Amino acid sequence: MQVELLYHTPDPERAIATAARLCYAPVGAKELMETMPPERVSSVLTTIMKSGHFSTLEHASYTFAIDGVSRALTHQLVRHRLASFNQQSQRYVKFGADLEVVKPATIAESDEANAVFDGIIEATKAAYAELMELGIPAEDARYVLPNAAETKIVVTMNVRELLHFFEVRCCNRAQREIREMAHRMLELVRPTAPFVFADAGAGCVRGACPEGKMACGMPFERVTRD
Repeated sequence: MQVELLYHTPDPERAIATAARLCYAPVGAKELMETMPPERVSSVLTTIMKSGHFSTLEHASYTFAIDGVSRALTHQLVRHRLASFNQQSQRYVKFGADLEVVKPATIAESDEANAVFDGIIEATKAAYAELMELGIPAEDARYVLPNAAETKIVVTMNVRELLHFFEVRCCNRAQREIREMAHRMLELVRPTAPFVFADAGAGCVRGACPEGKMACGMPFERVTRD
């Protein structure tokens, strides 16, 4: 798995604070963006995060390039409907014997499970290749490809959606592959907006687990802002 931060709103915390201050300021956003002192930015951000007025967080966004993940992961990922996605197409990209797959750790750790998995993947590759040789279009031959097939995707989320994404996908109850991806994304964004992302992560980072009876049972570690 490879996760890269391609682009983000320049100075995202100042952009968020500017949008928030504009509602109450006699001057325009451009002037606020250029002249608001750092301590005022921090003060505005504190108010936003404590009050839950998160609409202003939507004015900053992040774009990621994600490679080497499974179709099983991206089927979960695109459920986050407020994000934007562009994914490698199995309709137009033709795969050969070099078709890569993602193998879950639970399978890799078992010799017997490995044999079952590798056998079905090889059979799938052979079936796909045979269909292509028979002249079946790639858009139809792809129907035999597995959820394990590797894919590439570009993802853009605003900060508000990112915080929600981290809350549900950094959780121990999230599926392992997407959980690993979420933690990598969080590691990339936190340095760019340390105040906003200070306590980003699973819901238990900020208090009691919101999963109720489905909680994993692990104790939470509260994160405080500097």
